[in-house]
Amino acid sequence: MRSMTKTLVSQVAAALEASGLPKSAKITVGLSGGVDSVVLLHLLRRGLRLPPKRLSAIHVNHQISAHAAAWAKHCRRFCRDLGVSLKVAKVDVPRGNSTEAAARHARHAVFASTAANVVALAHHRDDQAETLLLQLLRGAGPRGLAAMPVFRSGTPAFWRPLLDVPRSEIETYARHHGLTWVEDDSNLDRGYLRNFMRHDVMPLIAARLPAADVVLARAARLQAEASDLLDALALHDLGNVEFSRFISLNILNNIPEHRARNVMRYFLRNNGVAMPDAARLEEALRQALSARSDARVCVDIGDVELRRFRDALHIVRPLPAVAAGFKVEWSHRAPLVLSALGGTLSLRCCKGSGIADRWLREHALTVRVRQGGETLRLRAAAPRRTVRNLLQEALLAPWQRERLPLIYLGESLAAVPGVGVDACFHAAPGHRGWMPVWAPD
Repeated sequence: MRSMTKTLVSQVAAALEASGLPKSAKITVGLSGGVDSVVLLHLLRRGLRLPPKRLSAIHVNHQISAHAAAWAKHCRRFCRDLGVSLKVAKVDVPRGNSTEAAARHARHAVFASTAANVVALAHHRDDQAETLLLQLLRGAGPRGLAAMPVFRSGTPAFWRPLLDVPRSEIETYARHHGLTWVEDDSNLDRGYLRNFMRHDVMPLIAARLPAADVVLARAARLQAEASDLLDALALHDLGNVEFSRFISLNILNNIPEHRARNVMRYFLRNNGVAMPDAARLEEALRQALSARSDARVCVDIGDVELRRFRDALHIVRPLPAVAAGFKVEWSHRAPLVLSALGGTLSLRCCKGSGIADRWLREHALTVRVRQGGETLRLRAAAPRRTVRNLLQEALLAPWQRERLPLIYLGESLAAVPGVGVDACFHAAPGHRGWMPVWAPD
């Protein structure tokens, strides 16, 4: 028994070394109160002897179970005994088609707010095997079948040091050290697909194939390698341009369909877009590549739209319609966040261009949106031109024109970000001026 404990401590120590984290990195454990997370916190504190200044815990109270308060109390007592600080966060979990997914989303939102460098989670080898089978039944590709990584970088990073450890060893460790934990009664509810997999399907597989969890975990690692290779291929197809809010249709047209789908998935994921199902992804590609060049392509893929403009496919996050008569006063001394327009407006100091300093001292600014018929004269000797034509020449996408803030001095249009300042309000050569800058979210 003692050798098993030493082996488990050695495994966690090796996982910490392999993570590449600096020795000063602060780790917080996602502590549900169940046996897995209780053992992980005990291993880090008593086994690896991490000091309290480096180690803490977070307990998320989902407020779903009638026992939630008792679980939080148990976590407080356990952390007090270990000398580890604990944060308890209450969250509201909306009821819907997937309470489990909503609870996971709420939990990860709490984890994302931690000041620690790393969130340590107690998923183990049995969890990995269950996740692989669940993803397979959902029709996932290599990335989904890769299941859970041991380490995922980010702010914070996520670390799963027990991912190669079977549940049985964790429970044996807990009993050997006299640890106590809570049992979530919802874990017995077969209405949750994971519980059905855990209690009904996995025991049948294990009875016939005792090493199934090892084999499935290895399969997940192989799928992770395949996923990394597909990402490398997508990056190559994109010309090694990793992050962009649009993708060239020339790229998609000049590679085989399966590689185009791979590029699209990579592009969407890098922009934080929830992956659409295969049918919707196919439809987005079909419309983007086959519609007439003058057609306005717009495909709804859930939280965002894919729109085509100037031979590229753009990610657009739709916003509610702007209220009629939209008008906001602006002191101009600080950036103006315009949630209704989806961006932030500011003024950049410059010389000999922009709005003359004296106009800002003498008049209040207001921000409005296009109503139609607005004009600007960009140079004193030039004719007035419609803002509509100026925006078209500036190659601004139609959805950006709709939400572009126009800056007024009194009732006169003074400036349009990205287009210019009306000659009436220009700063004189050598004099201080202020150039409007619009930064969409």
